[in-house]
Amino acid sequence: MTEQLLTTPLHDQHLKLGARMVDFAGYSLPVHYPSGIRAEHQAVRQSAGLFDVSHMGEFEISGPEALQLVQLVTTHDAGSMAIGQGQYSLLCAPDGGVIDDLLVYRTGMTSFLLVVNAATRTKDFQWLSSHVSGLDAIFEDRSDDYALLALQGPKAESILQHVADTPLDTVGPSRFVRARVSGFEAIVARTGYTGEDGFELFLAGDCAPSVWTTLLDAGMGLGLTPAGLGARDILRLEMGYGLYGSDLDEQHSALEAGLGWVVKLEKGDFLGREALARQHEFGVPQRLVGIKISEQGFP
Repeated sequence: MTEQLLTTPLHDQHLKLGARMVDFAGYSLPVHYPSGIRAEHQAVRQSAGLFDVSHMGEFEISGPEALQLVQLVTTHDAGSMAIGQGQYSLLCAPDGGVIDDLLVYRTGMTSFLLVVNAATRTKDFQWLSSHVSGLDAIFEDRSDDYALLALQGPKAESILQHVADTPLDTVGPSRFVRARVSGFEAIVARTGYTGEDGFELFLAGDCAPSVWTTLLDAGMGLGLTPAGLGARDILRLEMGYGLYGSDLDEQHSALEAGLGWVVKLEKGDFLGREALARQHEFGVPQRLVGIKISEQGFP
């Protein structure tokens, strides 16, 4: 008997648009729409694309020792972030292997929002839960409370500004604000996975269909198109962004994966620090590299 796939709050919208749906991390998600992967890819590079990434996991950490917990379990320095700022980081095992990559947003002096990959959500939650003991912090899985939309491309700001009540030109890269989008409360973050300027919108699930439709209407004359997993994968690959399970895994360290820039040894102790410090000093046995073909062909 085939296991029932999970769906996002935007599932019906994808079907209405004629999307080809596939199983991705246990979710039914669009791999492409009738326009095709190439057209969706070009739209993001030239104008804008709208992605449903509601399958991602969202964890909240709060309390007097929330920062201590985040610093313990992630490799980057969360203490360097201001409220309203986000950073790319990693969860590492004691041997330096990558458990997951994630985004960490500082939502308050003692509160953080962590965005993890859907395929590793359960594993990540169990790993983080095992390190809360002894700390005055509350750790919660809020994934089912959020829908997440990604509006990416050079025209993303002008499209979103039509339906947002906050000036977006004041929101810098890796920063976020709380705003109303199409009348609904949202966290609007200037982040993304395409290499283009753009935003990720955290919304309550029941608000997502209305915001999705409103954004497509607002961008109709500016080249906005819905985009699926196929375009997303090609866009991130062009930029050299890692994909967990493909470019990152527990069998390879953060330094072997070329992510030394998010390993802050100087911040103090964290899970995996000792192993990563040894590799930093003595070098890595292997290193992930990208190969770019200079002419048309199959890699």
